[in-house]
Amino acid sequence: MEDNKISLMESYMIETLRSNGISNDEVITLLEKKDIGSLENINSTFNFHELIKLYELDKDMFKSVLLDGYTVKFLTMNGLKNLLQMKFNKIAEQDFQVTDTGIQHLEIETLSIPALRQLLSINWIINEHDGTTNDSSTKILDIEIA
Repeated sequence: MEDNKISLMESYMIETLRSNGISNDEVITLLEKKDIGSLENINSTFNFHELIKLYELDKDMFKSVLLDGYTVKFLTMNGLKNLLQMKFNKIAEQDFQVTDTGIQHLEIETLSIPALRQLLSINWIINEHDGTTNDSSTKILDIEIA
């Protein structure tokens, strides 16, 4: 897998499309057609022209972002909270606690941890709790700013 780095805003756009049921293939088709109207119907606040530019800059890299995952170049605390909600359906103060230095007690599916690790920029560290949950398919994590 390549080291796909994208901006926080690009990740927001991709995850918003995904959370609205748009498949990877549909994303590519919409970007190829430059179908901004369809994209703006999903979220009118985003500048989807930027996503089209990213796609046109390197189509293979963009496809790898969708299929293999990505790292956010610089991830802020609010960015982390938003992506946890968009990508993993985890809500602050419901599924994890927010602290001054990160988040604590995030219960997440074990299979989702590699995607979470990949997503985080280098300024974040994941700590797994020992023994975590009674369910072996989930773990409890703390994510702290480095």
